[in-house]
Amino acid sequence: MATFQVIRTPLEGLAVIERSRREDQRGFFSRLFCADELKEAGFDGPVAQINQTLTLRRGAVRGLHFQHPPHAEIKFVTVLKGEILDVAVDLRHGSATFLQWHGEVLSAENRRSLLIPRGFAHGFQTLTENCELMYLHSCAYAPAAEGGLRATDPRLAIRWPLPIVDQSARDTAFALLDDGFEGIQP
Repeated sequence: MATFQVIRTPLEGLAVIERSRREDQRGFFSRLFCADELKEAGFDGPVAQINQTLTLRRGAVRGLHFQHPPHAEIKFVTVLKGEILDVAVDLRHGSATFLQWHGEVLSAENRRSLLIPRGFAHGFQTLTENCELMYLHSCAYAPAAEGGLRATDPRLAIRWPLPIVDQSARDTAFALLDDGFEGIQP
């Protein structure tokens, strides 16, 4: 039995990773990450940082965040508790899908993760209360390299499934995209 099923999305490099699960009378076992197996799917960097978040309110939005080169990172996002709509936006300069977004429902139950390549912004909306996530990053957080997009930017036209009930002040302060935005070099 394969540990992971890689499901490609319409945005090159962005992949949904579906984990297998072995069950018996005690419960289950599921591998969350394996560098050797996920390298072919696109996680070719080291795991430099692992973060955990808890978002209390249903309808809250975190993001859309990214890091500029040379700190551009691959992210591997997994839901440990609850359900979210996870969104990635292609910011790669010259990409055929520049400024297009893709969303996937991730939950503890569906055992799906999102593998987000360098050059993408990432954010999510909680579909249930008390959502707990784990992120693996290929690069450590670098405050000077931080960037972000406003989750409600009309140019992106992300269709969040619920009314947005909570966002950080930082996330709502990101500037709207203008015609001069040419993307980033991953």
